[in-house]
Amino acid sequence: MKKNIETITKLRTGDEVVVITGKDIGKKGTLKKISKFNNKAVVNGINMVKKHTKPNPQLGVTGGIVEQEAAIALSNIAIWNPKKKKADRISFQVENDKKVRVFTSDKSEIKS
Repeated sequence: MKKNIETITKLRTGDEVVVITGKDIGKKGTLKKISKFNNKAVVNGINMVKKHTKPNPQLGVTGGIVEQEAAIALSNIAIWNPKKKKADRISFQVENDKKVRVFTSDKSEIKS
């Protein structure tokens, strides 16, 4: 039996991420949605798949082949560090009684 255990992710929606493995390696995009229960995320412009849709005249939807983003595993993406121009990891620091996300390589704060 599979348990739904919420995993802790340091990434947040709106973060700029880069794909570190898979068919879209090296591509950058912003996080659109994160599913913590199955460790997947949807990124703008990454992991594009073609979906065949039926027409629905009541809703005004035309049928055909639609290209959309599919979920990608969280282990296959990393946050993009614009100063270093490469993928990085996230750590936390406490400043003035506030927990702040910082890049691990240069300890600069992540603007999100």
